[in-house]
Amino acid sequence: MAGPMEKIQALDSIERDIILCLQSAGQALSELGKEKSSQKQAEGQTQQFLKTLSSVESKLTDQINYLTQVSTGQPHEGSGYASQKVLQMAWHRLEHVRSRVNDLEWVKNKHMQGRGMIRPATVTGQPQQQQQPPQQQQQPQQQQPAVQGQPPS
Repeated sequence: MAGPMEKIQALDSIERDIILCLQSAGQALSELGKEKSSQKQAEGQTQQFLKTLSSVESKLTDQINYLTQVSTGQPHEGSGYASQKVLQMAWHRLEHVRSRVNDLEWVKNKHMQGRGMIRPATVTGQPQQQQQPPQQQQQPQQQQPAVQGQPPS
C-alpha cells in the first residue's frame, strides 16, 4: 500500500484533474456560446471533459475504497487503527465484566447477610453501610493506555 505522502500526492493529482475537467467544460460551453461556433472544437472539449471526468471518478473511487478499508478496521500496511480498535473494545469488555462481577458479589453478600450466614464488615466497631450496588457508587475511571499493548497502571 502507498504511504501517507503518496496518498496526498494522489489527492493533489485528482484536484488537478478536476481543475482540468472544469476548464474543458468551460471551454466547450464558451465555444457553444459563440455566434459562429466550431462544432469540432466543442466536441473535442466535451470529449476531453468526459475523459477527465472518468479519470477523476476512478481515482476518487480508489481513495474512497481505501478510506472505507481503513475506517472499518481491515488490516492494511501503515496503520495501527485496527489493532487500536481491538484493544479499546477489549478494555471496554474487561470493564463491563469487572462491573458485573462486582454487582454479583454485592448481591451475593446482601443475600447472605439477609440469611444470617455472614456478618457485615465492621469498621471501628460499626457495621459498614452498603446501600447501593458497586456500579452505582462513584469510582475513579481508569485512563486508557497511551501506548498499545500496555495495561493501565
